Amino acid sequence: MGTRERAIERRKRIVGNIAANFEEAEQWDLEFWQRKTPQARLSALMSIREDIAKIKKRSGRQMHPSGKGPDHE
Repeated sequence: MGTRERAIERRKRIVGNIAANFEEAEQWDLEFWQRKTPQARLSALMSIREDIAKIKKRSGRQMHPSGKGPDHE
């Protein structure tokens, strides 16, 4: 599945929330991720990591094996 197809599928699953303040947003975020299985949380983390690596590669920056940038940001 290519980037375009993944984006279409991801948009079907996007969940959002409008919070009145930072604390409310944090609570919603915590509850959202706690409802997910460990596998779903890990999958989301890996997807984000892969997306960041692609962006950095396009911009000429390589990811360090630790997941940090070339300057270990």
